Amino acid sequence: MNRDTPRDSAATARSEDAEPQQKPLLRDYIETILVCVIFVIFSRAFVFQQSKIPSGSMMDTLLIGDYIMVNRFVYAPSFFDWEAGLLPLRPIRRGDVVVFKQPDEPEVDFIKRIVGIPGDIVELRNGYLHVNRQLVDEPYVLDRYRQQDERKDFGPVEVLPDQYFMMGDHRNQSADSRFWGQVPRALIKGRALLIWWSYEEQPGKIYMSLPERLSSWGSKIVHFFTRSRWRRCFSLIR
Repeated sequence: MNRDTPRDSAATARSEDAEPQQKPLLRDYIETILVCVIFVIFSRAFVFQQSKIPSGSMMDTLLIGDYIMVNRFVYAPSFFDWEAGLLPLRPIRRGDVVVFKQPDEPEVDFIKRIVGIPGDIVELRNGYLHVNRQLVDEPYVLDRYRQQDERKDFGPVEVLPDQYFMMGDHRNQSADSRFWGQVPRALIKGRALLIWWSYEEQPGKIYMSLPERLSSWGSKIVHFFTRSRWRRCFSLIR
């Protein structure tokens, strides 16, 4: 009968110790799920937000039923000079389409275009926007959406420090800073980045009951292929 020598036994023990211990498969799944959940929570809290367009105030840039991604990181404050060069940060600019809290309804997200930054003089003459006494070229505003009526002219008004003047691209349908005033910087949540899905539907309510939500999603599932506006999907918002 063959017997292992002490030297062979020691070599076998070292070989067994050198073999990595495999983690249980269930533990691998749990760790993967936790990492994904943490990533999603972090992204939604600090980087991206999903929003739906419920009204026509930003037509034709955004249509009712557009589902958009909002970049919440781009306007984050920077404390060092190197941050601006290394990270994709930049200041708020005229022309940006942004999601924000309306001053009178801070529990509701609104989406408009910034037409005036602090210190600007904003004026609307016969449907055309003037900033600092200069006519602004607005290719995103269709002529039929302009309030070309001198009785509906607005301004001039000066944009206050740390405030922003918002307007919708559909000037005839937009309740904006002309009606409820300027928006403080602290209420701006982020810049509208892209349309990730677009679905043809009627104007929706801001607040929906659970049965209404289920009915809405049921309709989307049934008509997903026939009512989705595929050409708008994954298009950048400008």
